[in-house]
Amino acid sequence: MKMILSFLAAGSMSLMGGPAKDMETAARALIQAVSEEQKKDLLAAMDDEQRQNFRYTPRERSGLLFKELDEDQREAVFGLLKSAMSKEGLLKSKQIMMLEGVLAKLENRFDFRDPEKYWVAIFGTPGDAKGWGWKFEGHHLSLNFAIVGDQVALTPSFFGSNPAHVREGEHEGLQVLEREELAARDLALRVDARLRREAAPEKLSQQEGVIYTDRPPAEILTREKRKVGPLKPVGLSAAKMTKGEQAMLVELLKVYLERYRPELAKGELAAIEKKGIEKLHFGWAGSTLPGEAWYYRVQGPTFLMEAANSQNDANHVHAVWRKFDGDFGRDLLGEHFRDHQH
Repeated sequence: MKMILSFLAAGSMSLMGGPAKDMETAARALIQAVSEEQKKDLLAAMDDEQRQNFRYTPRERSGLLFKELDEDQREAVFGLLKSAMSKEGLLKSKQIMMLEGVLAKLENRFDFRDPEKYWVAIFGTPGDAKGWGWKFEGHHLSLNFAIVGDQVALTPSFFGSNPAHVREGEHEGLQVLEREELAARDLALRVDARLRREAAPEKLSQQEGVIYTDRPPAEILTREKRKVGPLKPVGLSAAKMTKGEQAMLVELLKVYLERYRPELAKGELAAIEKKGIEKLHFGWAGSTLPGEAWYYRVQGPTFLMEAANSQNDANHVHAVWRKFDGDFGRDLLGEHFRDHQH
């Protein structure tokens, strides 16, 4: 509970310089708040192989362990998170951490499940024009950032929830990733209903639709891969959706994008729209009934969002946002190198 109250009270840092500048300011404040010994865990080179070690499963990480920080240092960590996240993104992050305490009680594994078992790491020198980065990661939460000038890369971005729906205890009724589920299900049902109305009876079984199989995979397909590429397009192209359905698809994108500060979310959406909303594909697998297993993904020319709820009797959600060339700022860093090479 003490950690939760700290999170709710955190974030006294003013946000005035834009995301990149605010991240630099917050990162420097964190560096100043820790001891010389702690800096050995907190700081690493930009080319350190751990920077691109994407993990969302429960395991030890590199970096500075949140559990070992004092109150002022924790405040500095949350200031760094605030420099990147929206209020909703901060709240979801806090709730995901809190769920480790819920799991500890459900599983009676207090030595394994720990809401303070999260790590923060800074790569390179904050403000370095050649690029720098940071990450905050633990079970079911992986936030990765690369900064070059005033540009910020936000992926890989992973949010998970177990239980997906807390059914008993102090936090009964909590559904951390409820919007990720409802926005996708509502779109799948609306498109499926329209296609069924429009289909000739003899062609109904062959009708191309957004629900492409009734057997969802057991997990997101990209898992913990450091680099991902496009998957097979499934479901329905947005080009074959109505304007209203396309608008619902954009709202689903915003559920993922708006975990981050408005300036960052707007920039990401503008980049997707520039490529063309009609080039997106949305596919749903599994049941559309609440409480039953499902999977979906949205794929565009440059990115993939996928979510699955098949584990633990369909009460365990994984939701990830990946970029094919932009994860860990690979595109930003490569562009900077090309522009400045001699």
